[in-house]
Amino acid sequence: MRVESGVAAAVYRVERVATILAELRGWRRHLAAFVAGAVSVLALPPYDFLPVLFVTVPFLVWLLDGVGEPTRSRRRRVMWRAGAVGWWFGFGYFFLGLYWVGHAFLVEADKFAFLLPVAVTLLPAGLGLFTGAAAALARLFWFRGYRRVVVLALAWTVFEWLRGHVLTGFPWNLIGESLTGSDALMQVAALVGAYGLSLIALLIVGSPASFDTRVSPAQRAVDGELLAAPLIALASLALLWVGGAARLSSAEMTYTEGVNVRIVHPNTPFADNWNDPDRLLTIIGQLLRMSQEPTPERPQGIDGGTVVVWPENAVPVLLAREPYVLGAIGRILPEGAKLIAGSNRGEPEPGGPSTRLRVFYNSLYVVDSNGEIAATYDKHHLVPFGEYVPLRHWLGRIGLRQLVQFQGSFDVGPGPVTLALPGLPPVSPLICYEVIFPGEVVAPDARPDWLVNITNDAWFGRSAGPWQHFSQVRLRAVEQGLPLVRAANSGISAVIDPYGRVVKSLPLDARGVIDAALPAPLQPTLYARLGDLFLAFLLIAAAGAVWYGRPRA
Repeated sequence: MRVESGVAAAVYRVERVATILAELRGWRRHLAAFVAGAVSVLALPPYDFLPVLFVTVPFLVWLLDGVGEPTRSRRRRVMWRAGAVGWWFGFGYFFLGLYWVGHAFLVEADKFAFLLPVAVTLLPAGLGLFTGAAAALARLFWFRGYRRVVVLALAWTVFEWLRGHVLTGFPWNLIGESLTGSDALMQVAALVGAYGLSLIALLIVGSPASFDTRVSPAQRAVDGELLAAPLIALASLALLWVGGAARLSSAEMTYTEGVNVRIVHPNTPFADNWNDPDRLLTIIGQLLRMSQEPTPERPQGIDGGTVVVWPENAVPVLLAREPYVLGAIGRILPEGAKLIAGSNRGEPEPGGPSTRLRVFYNSLYVVDSNGEIAATYDKHHLVPFGEYVPLRHWLGRIGLRQLVQFQGSFDVGPGPVTLALPGLPPVSPLICYEVIFPGEVVAPDARPDWLVNITNDAWFGRSAGPWQHFSQVRLRAVEQGLPLVRAANSGISAVIDPYGRVVKSLPLDARGVIDAALPAPLQPTLYARLGDLFLAFLLIAAAGAVWYGRPRA
């Protein structure tokens, strides 16, 4: 009897909250959606409080319950209302989740501070269009009970995928990243990737919304059945954890023979890199000393089997045009050793003088012990409005010349590549932002043995940004089954194994080096083989099951 009364009390409380939310109208409905979206950010790094989504996602479902039924005469109005609810939820989610973007515009405040209000409001507003579209589409097929949760999860996942691809894409803070707080839970990304994690997360955390306020009490199933979906969801979450934990416990940690890594984490203040010429030699000298100094792990310093990794834009010069710096690098490297460094690269216009540079790239260089450049990679996924201006010609024509005419705009590299280097296993280089794109970190025709990511998260200070960035780095390792070496000027530097586990790391605002053996790769994962094709199959199968099981008239 006590169990039954407890279940009845729980169902009554859920019914009361669901009814209140469904009956909200106008600005109150939109405010509730905004707050629910903003609170959802607590599920993401660095907070990793997944339980909050068991509240906020059902809140979104119940708010959508209240927008009306999409009959033929009211379909457009209902979809518009649902889209507004979804947009406000997304605006809150991205406004709080991406607040740290504003910090980047204060690094050189005299030049870019005027863009700060635009960035911190228009970016979340634009990204909210994807959540709004997902809500509008889902409300068009809004079945009863848990089926409408499945519909929302399917529509959300589709539009998250589109968010990661439209206009070069911005797949930051995917809802599936809420599962990365657990090494065990994130292992399923080896099968379905980051977008698949979003589908799974939404199917689980949306389960309390199986309670449907539109169903009359006389038509509802017994109280125990109303709890079936949440209980099954929790059991599924536990099963995912057990499966991931089993994968990790059976993993044998192996290393690539004869290859060691030294990550240099200089923690140089961003403004010192380019704006103060007097600091140039100091910065380069510090990097060279840290690259060769003895450590407790390597008391003799580096040897010929070492690859030293410097961060993005570590060298405040055009490295390929500075033979003195290249020579200094060559002198500290034992024979056979390599150094990976980030630096800008400039090229003259075709037919123009070699000293007049017109085209610039954000690049990665591999330098050998002779002080010669052994390989070059140019970044191909550029940061919108940070490294290039989308639609710059169109913006210039409508009078926004101040927005498009600024120093630091780069050209686009050719795409993912695998660098084959003597004495090293093949590697896929990724510069900063490029690591956030699922399925786009490896050349399709040449699988590497490891990934290297160089970055400079000093742009974002001590905010949530570097932690969010780092969680995506770990996901790429799990998806591909490849170890990943990450060098950050500021931010988080680490060696990550192919299961996404951190082998060694240095935190924010630290200065030091990491010495570690290079973990060995795994066989290609299902996601590495199929990409998002398996996710597409799951989406189609789930949509078919929901449609087949819908109530008939």
